[in-house]
Amino acid sequence: MSSIRRLLGTPSLLRHLALASLVANIVLVGTGGAVRLTGSGLGCPTWPRCTANSYVTTQQMGLHGVIEFGNRSLTFVVGLLALLCVVAALCQRPRNRSLTLWSVLVLAQIPAQAVIGGIVVLSNLNPWLVGLHFLASMAVIAAAYQLWVRAGGAPAGADLPRPLTALTRLTVVVAAAVLAVGTVVTGSGPHAGDAGAHRTGLDPQEVSQLHADLVFLLLGLSVALWYALRAVGAPTSARRAAGWLIAVELGQGVIGFVQYFLHLPVLAVGLHMVGAAVVWVAVLAVLEAIRPAPAEGSSPVSPAAQAASDPLPAALARPRA
Repeated sequence: MSSIRRLLGTPSLLRHLALASLVANIVLVGTGGAVRLTGSGLGCPTWPRCTANSYVTTQQMGLHGVIEFGNRSLTFVVGLLALLCVVAALCQRPRNRSLTLWSVLVLAQIPAQAVIGGIVVLSNLNPWLVGLHFLASMAVIAAAYQLWVRAGGAPAGADLPRPLTALTRLTVVVAAAVLAVGTVVTGSGPHAGDAGAHRTGLDPQEVSQLHADLVFLLLGLSVALWYALRAVGAPTSARRAAGWLIAVELGQGVIGFVQYFLHLPVLAVGLHMVGAAVVWVAVLAVLEAIRPAPAEGSSPVSPAAQAASDPLPAALARPRA
């Protein structure tokens, strides 16, 4: 038992589990999109059962039932990873209160997210509830990201001017608004998840224009943030995170324009949904990179811990020659 506890208490194991949890939740966004885009939203017409008499899909449910049940099944994988993160966090010695709290928060959100999904099904895919379901996924992703970062050790922090910190936080708020309005755009368009599902009743053109305006505002704020970080000599990790945010936003923007001008092809819409989750992580990485430095007198951060706590994966964080 003690050897198992030592294994689970390895900091690197917790970080890997946290990363797996983060990736799995992003994948869940993609499979949820597949449910909607293939018209499989009511492939399992009730919840928590798939049919009135079965928790699993039946042959009579066809492909739509398989797709919806597959998405539901992935929730158990996400939940298992979250549970393993909690166990690993509790096995850390000395125990880290922050890691425990973040891991518990991730785990607690999984069943809450599943319940929202069940209500969505029981409401016959109410578009506002479908949007809430997506935004709840963004909350889980945010918590999983924070757990992953903190599992790498204490961040070095940055001493930046207050206006720059305010600009970063404004960028995060606008990014959240882009995600929220994006759900309304989808809820007003043709991909309802089922032929009989209701739409929001809003004009898709007007909502799409509002979404585009917010996207341009987000991109402008991101570029301004990148220049400001360079101007004040911010740490390399902060400037790199801002640069990657711009790159991800541009890629997401290209997908958005393609889906708009090609009249919402299923593949492009699905990529756009996953891209939204990636943009959200990139925004969180910038926010993490400008977090204030530890108070004077705090224990110093080792180079290994500083490298592990970089807000971007090591493969992306490697400086260019």
